[in-house]
Amino acid sequence: MTVYATVTSPLGELLLVGEPAPGGVSLSSLSMTGQRNAPAVNSGWVRDPDRFSEVARQLSAYFDGELTTFEIEFTPSGTDFQRRVWSALEEIPYGTTTTYGELARRIGVERGRVQALGAAIGANPLLLIRPCHRVIGADGSMRGYAGGVERKVQLLTHEGALQPTLV
Repeated sequence: MTVYATVTSPLGELLLVGEPAPGGVSLSSLSMTGQRNAPAVNSGWVRDPDRFSEVARQLSAYFDGELTTFEIEFTPSGTDFQRRVWSALEEIPYGTTTTYGELARRIGVERGRVQALGAAIGANPLLLIRPCHRVIGADGSMRGYAGGVERKVQLLTHEGALQPTLV
């Protein structure tokens, strides 16, 4: 059975999807409104916000600046390569960034496969939880965020990895 809930955040509405697990849920997807390749609520899914109460609590604490790492059970998915990339994303500390090239070097991805690394990052089903927003271009540019570059900048500014810009 697939369960889902929505929560409001500074980034807009977040869609949480998972499978029932003891004490709550095993999260399989966290997506944003307007996100590229975001799942849509399926008619067979069951709305069950209570199962997501711990996930919602941690997200709220993150946005309030009180939480820097998530402790959320999630459902394994993806190819071996994707799981290796996603695991490396989880190691990028709060308040920091890394580049696609540095991430590739760290996990032993050959230079010619950096595009595959980018595709794996783009396929991350757990935005925020697996902090793909912390990966930036070698020149410091913000690129390649499924939730939109504006949200990437917003998250990195929230975490203190970018200085707020005055408009």
